[in-house]
Amino acid sequence: MDVLAQLVQNLPDWLDVIIRSLFFLFVLFFITKWLGKKQISQLSFFEYVTGITIGSIGAGVAMDSNESMFHGALSIITFTLVPYIAALISLKSKKFRDFIEGKATVFIKDGNIDEGNLKKEKYTADELLELLRKKNVFNVADVEFAILEPTGDLNVMLKKGKQPVTPEDLKLPVEPIAAPQIVIMDGELLERPLMEAGRNKSWLRSELENKGVSMQEVFLGQLNDSGKLTIDLYDGRTQSPTDSRSVIAILEKCKGDLESLVQSTTHTSLQKINKQNRKKLQKAINQLETILNNP
Repeated sequence: MDVLAQLVQNLPDWLDVIIRSLFFLFVLFFITKWLGKKQISQLSFFEYVTGITIGSIGAGVAMDSNESMFHGALSIITFTLVPYIAALISLKSKKFRDFIEGKATVFIKDGNIDEGNLKKEKYTADELLELLRKKNVFNVADVEFAILEPTGDLNVMLKKGKQPVTPEDLKLPVEPIAAPQIVIMDGELLERPLMEAGRNKSWLRSELENKGVSMQEVFLGQLNDSGKLTIDLYDGRTQSPTDSRSVIAILEKCKGDLESLVQSTTHTSLQKINKQNRKKLQKAINQLETILNNP
């Protein structure tokens, strides 16, 4: 590190700052990735303070050319190892985990506010009511339990009579829902999600042909829980080709039904009407295909 500092010592100040900033930016990036996503989404108070300190060290050393880059990196690594080791110990010891991360606090039980816990966590009644409103709860008496998590989130369980009715309450059978799968992204096929959805490339190509688009035209393609393909095209294009192709398929089916009806009926006037309607359908199909083939 000091060798690197000596190499950039004779550089202009502005270039020295850029090099130092980029160096510590990469250091902080890899440290954040190493510590895991929890560092971003669910910071405890201890992790929050440590993260601020690490950022301050990186910014200070990056801006001060008199500071050693090696010492700055060593300090950052030290502050990184402390929460990492603490997290490992927390996995083994609940007492240590409660001490470092804190414990959940009950704010409401059986519709009654625990003023002692509210005061302990330094929350006012107005702040509690605001958190309840964010959960679409406007009456404290409707709450069975309200718990403040160590992360600062308030989780609320309504009383049984105030909870939304579910199909299970009505004893209605419910089919399991499969997770939607993204099968096309940025015009490229994602094979693994396609296989997980129980589909193959041939099926996907056939679906795209029916919609009148190529894979390269698709910005995002998704299979919903029923296995239906929905697509979003580049350049703000709509799925009008998809709708048009579907209309053609419906018209072809109608034409086939009319032909079957003509063959099965002996009524002369009805046969004549069906033949006329079949010709009109064929004309509409031809016109629609002409429009699609010559956009």
